[in-house]
Amino acid sequence: MKFQISRRGKQHLETAKTLLRIAKTMTDQAVADQLQALADNYERRAEKASHIDAAKALARPAANAENEAALGGGWT
Repeated sequence: MKFQISRRGKQHLETAKTLLRIAKTMTDQAVADQLQALADNYERRAEKASHIDAAKALARPAANAENEAALGGGWT
């Protein structure tokens, strides 16, 4: 399934890319491995944030429609 990456998700992905780039330049393998693990975590955060943001965006119109129906069709 393909989905749009939210702004927050893009920020997480940029952080992951930066961490991966730094990890590749490390001579200490233990530090490089830790940075790799941290980058993986940020990639998971990016996906999760994008899913949450998409769900919130979809929920807003539904909530607005419910509120309008409860008020009798809105203001006239």
